[in-house]
Order: sequence, then structure tokens, then C-alpha cells
Amino acid sequence: MSNVTSLSRPEIVRMWTIGDLAEYLGVPVRTLYEWRTKDYGPKGIRVGRYVRYRAEDVHAWVDAQAAA
Repeated sequence: MSNVTSLSRPEIVRMWTIGDLAEYLGVPVRTLYEWRTKDYGPKGIRVGRYVRYRAEDVHAWVDAQAAA
């Protein structure tokens, strides 16, 4: 077994669910699904049949909305 320090392993970051995003933005989940059909909102990633969001994509989208 190799001796690997925690600094040499990639950080595991949990992706957000659509429920997480809805709670963060304060909008209904249904709204997020509607936004996806209109190509609006933070960039989502399909993982099998699920949609997941990276926190950095969400924050970038929110920042862009504030700047607009």
C-alpha cells in the first residue's frame, strides 16, 4: 500500500442536486426544469438520468445575473 498524503489526492466535491439549487436560489424545482428547457440558468450536467450542478457554475451564473 502506498503512503499518499491528503494533499496529493484530488479534493472530492459534492455536486448539487436540483433540490439543492432550488433551495439556494429560493425558486421551485419546477422553475429550474422550465429554465433548462429554455437554456436559462446555471449550467447543469446530466449524470445518468439526474441533473447535477457544480457550485462554481452556480456562483458564476449568479454573479453574471448580478452584473447584468
